[in-house]
Amino acid sequence: MTDQRVPLYDAPVVAHVIRSGFVESVHHGSVVALDADGSTLLAIGDVAGPIFPRSSSKPIQALAMLRAGLDLDGELLAMAAASHSGEQFHLNNVLRILAGAGLTEQELQNTPDLPYDETERTEWIAAGRDATSLAQNCSGKHAAMLATCVVAGWDTKTYRDPQHPLQRLMEQTLADVTGESVVATGIDGCGAPVMAVSLTGLARGFSRIAAAPKGTYEAKVADAMRAFPQCVGGTRRDVTTLMRGVPGLIAKDGAESVYAVGLDDGRAIALKIADGGQRARPIVMVAALRRLGIDSDVFDKMAYAPVLGHGHLVGSIDAVGI
Repeated sequence: MTDQRVPLYDAPVVAHVIRSGFVESVHHGSVVALDADGSTLLAIGDVAGPIFPRSSSKPIQALAMLRAGLDLDGELLAMAAASHSGEQFHLNNVLRILAGAGLTEQELQNTPDLPYDETERTEWIAAGRDATSLAQNCSGKHAAMLATCVVAGWDTKTYRDPQHPLQRLMEQTLADVTGESVVATGIDGCGAPVMAVSLTGLARGFSRIAAAPKGTYEAKVADAMRAFPQCVGGTRRDVTTLMRGVPGLIAKDGAESVYAVGLDDGRAIALKIADGGQRARPIVMVAALRRLGIDSDVFDKMAYAPVLGHGHLVGSIDAVGI
């Protein structure tokens, strides 16, 4: 465990929090960008040490489910790769995945929670509703995992067990697309296994999915995410804004401030903010994309992180060293 933590301790500063012209706080992190041939275009910090990709690995997990026979496409496949905001259309789509497999909401085993989106969460609480597995942001993936078990003839009661055939296939698929062996397995916030690879491996996986030839399962995942970015995140989420703003791009955010992007030309970026705080994550990703010569009208909005004093703008969070 100590060896895995040291790279995070030593990660360079990638963002400044500036208040009234004074650097009040800093965020450390690691960033890697790969070319289509796998060569390194940018490397900041330790990009070879293992990290838990958290929900950034969901597109790869969706690929594994297709390989096991899951028959989803379009918005429902995008939901399988989602950390959704808990908007009503998200919940309806999760229920559609379950119903298509002859299952119900009661069979979801992800951790009950309130909707991720602040507006949706406030309305949920005001209506007197309790936390549920359906509302939790990983319910699309869990519904798809259950549906995969049904089509493959696997047990649906133990689908979260790391030794379950589904989870073994997800490990094999992660190793396949990243080019790395999984070096550690933990329990994610939703209760499913989470498997460690490097940032470089994660970027390699996103490159493979984003640039996959038509007709492949990889391309099917990428096409679903591009066509339905609001399902992958939500109407007020930066990951959705990013996919809408850059044609051909796929992106997935993750807990503990992980972010991965793949471009249809095969270039890819993966990053992690060392302290796990989310506020610097989109700002650093925008800086990395601009470093690759990519720009979009949505970047200024994504990278706008005001620092307020007495309700007035007195500073900002800015990427540095990228």
